[in-house]
Amino acid sequence: MTKPHPTEKRGITAGILDQPYLLLVLAPLFWGGNVVAAKLVVGEINPFLLLACRCVLATAFILPFSYPHLRRDWREVRRTWPVLMAFGIVGYAFFNAFLYIGLTMTTAVNSAIEQASLPMLILGANFLFFKVRATPIQIVGVLLAIFGVILTATHGDPLRLMRMDVNLGDGFVILACLAYTSYTLALRFRPKVHMFSFMAVSFFGAATAAIVMLALFGGGLGTVSSLADMSPTVWIVIAYVAIFPSMFSQVAYARGVELVGANRAAPSHNLIPVFGTLGSVIILGESLEAYHFIAAAIIVSGIVLAEWAARRKAK
Repeated sequence: MTKPHPTEKRGITAGILDQPYLLLVLAPLFWGGNVVAAKLVVGEINPFLLLACRCVLATAFILPFSYPHLRRDWREVRRTWPVLMAFGIVGYAFFNAFLYIGLTMTTAVNSAIEQASLPMLILGANFLFFKVRATPIQIVGVLLAIFGVILTATHGDPLRLMRMDVNLGDGFVILACLAYTSYTLALRFRPKVHMFSFMAVSFFGAATAAIVMLALFGGGLGTVSSLADMSPTVWIVIAYVAIFPSMFSQVAYARGVELVGANRAAPSHNLIPVFGTLGSVIILGESLEAYHFIAAAIIVSGIVLAEWAARRKAK
């Protein structure tokens, strides 16, 4: 009998964690699913209650995994906890609060396409605030992406922007994108702690902010009691958003970056709107309008131009 190969004993999880491109597909798949899941329960659960459930459960879920890292990083965590919590408040709580509110007034397809502009918004913000050099082609790419978002938010009629006739839900999704852009820019100042320590404290910050928002804008903390009467769909969505987009995506993306590097991993973010749009059509039954295709093509053109210019600049 032949001796088994060592990798046969490693288990499924370990095997997945050694597959960078699988991980870099799973992360945007789970993130894109966040839009579909939240839209699925619009009208059944208050968006602030959904946010609070997500943040509190995600914090409880990650704590056992982060505990050993928190112990090692405790001195730095004690020194920088307000900063670490602020990352969670802006990047997780504000982003998802604006997104979930927006989804009560706009389609998941619109939301997914608008989020496609995130790479270009981040590039443009880096240029404006940190003077990160950008080529003229990259600037054109940013402008194209912004125009694509405007086309989506005005439902194919950019002149509506001049009349201030923009769907309020799309406006909230754009605010969500701006919140995440701010979070991404601030990551350059992230305290030097382990990823799990960072996630644990920032998730706690997000949970704290979500509870405050529920108390102030979501009908009060007493609305938690309404969960007992919620449908199984709501409970499945709560479990999904608390685990998959919150933790599994973060771990999968971080591991993917570790294996192939940030530059090769970054384009995977462009899959988020792809999965979000596909899920919106397949699961929610939403329809694609002509302006969706035009806006998506414009945004993708901007991304391709910026990526091409960045690679040419790096040579």
